Amino acid sequence: MWSTYIDVALLSSPVLAFLTVQHPKMHSKPSNLQYFLFTFVSLLLLRYAASTYFGTSEQILLGTCTTVDQPNPIASLYPNNATGTLNGTVAVIPISLKLARQLIPPQYGILEHAYRALLPNFPRGMYPAIVQALHDHEVQAFGYKIDDFTRTGIEFPFVDLLNDNHTSFKWAPSLIMSAGHEIALKGAADYGTNVFPASFEPGCDAYRAVPKAKKPRTTSFSALSLDSAASLTTLFSSTEEEHFPLSFFKNFTNQPTFADGKTCDNMIRLFNTSLTTAPNGIERVKGTVRANIHPFGGEQEWRGVYGLRMDTAFIENNYLNCEDFRGYDGLE
Repeated sequence: MWSTYIDVALLSSPVLAFLTVQHPKMHSKPSNLQYFLFTFVSLLLLRYAASTYFGTSEQILLGTCTTVDQPNPIASLYPNNATGTLNGTVAVIPISLKLARQLIPPQYGILEHAYRALLPNFPRGMYPAIVQALHDHEVQAFGYKIDDFTRTGIEFPFVDLLNDNHTSFKWAPSLIMSAGHEIALKGAADYGTNVFPASFEPGCDAYRAVPKAKKPRTTSFSALSLDSAASLTTLFSSTEEEHFPLSFFKNFTNQPTFADGKTCDNMIRLFNTSLTTAPNGIERVKGTVRANIHPFGGEQEWRGVYGLRMDTAFIENNYLNCEDFRGYDGLE
């Protein structure tokens, strides 16, 4: 709208200047011509600034900002399945087992022996909650592609949904997701998930480089729900420390996910495609997570959090009977 007004002023300015210098009473006032020239140049500069600012804003509002995510490498291999890529950071938040027991619904057990088999040195009395900050890219099935979206939340793996003391499920009670993406929002809500439409920074990528950071390859990510009821921010830097083995990440990221227990989501993340096997396809990171999200009460902060920054392809099967996963081990 503002650019339209400026365009009208720009079109009018030369005309007014011409009429001014042609009018007999104005011949004795050369400063008027200088004034109009100055005004015209000022409007021209203002028009450029407005087009840059409002053009960028419109791109963000319309969802047309450009992502740096890599293309979906498996879409043609699985044309009749829902596939896509997940770029972002996945990290382990150690919390007390006592707190985990308070947060996870009491009807579900916690398979402590399952995560200790993968992490024999994990501190006693502790539980590995998971934070994921992800950008879903080129999600498609049957030739239909949906717009990209961002999501984040804290999840609870190694949950005994079936009470068989064996099969690990991942409880994901809440998700902060891209506002306006009705397909993604409804898809999560249908599982009984607490969904918080939100804005993200960056708007169309999983993280953004922090300029002049003291630590190598430092990136940031932030999410704020539209009603400010939920938020999550991360700040991660590259590290050489392998605090948790890749096998552990493969296991819990591939556990069937549920919210209310009525149906389960089977997202199979692939660690053997060109996205992940490329140089720096998987990067170890360490940093800080700050979150205000259900089921935690109030804002929480965790420092010294270890995880992986990576881009993986995935195959997804939705709204499945959770019972059908009995005996599933969560491995790729």
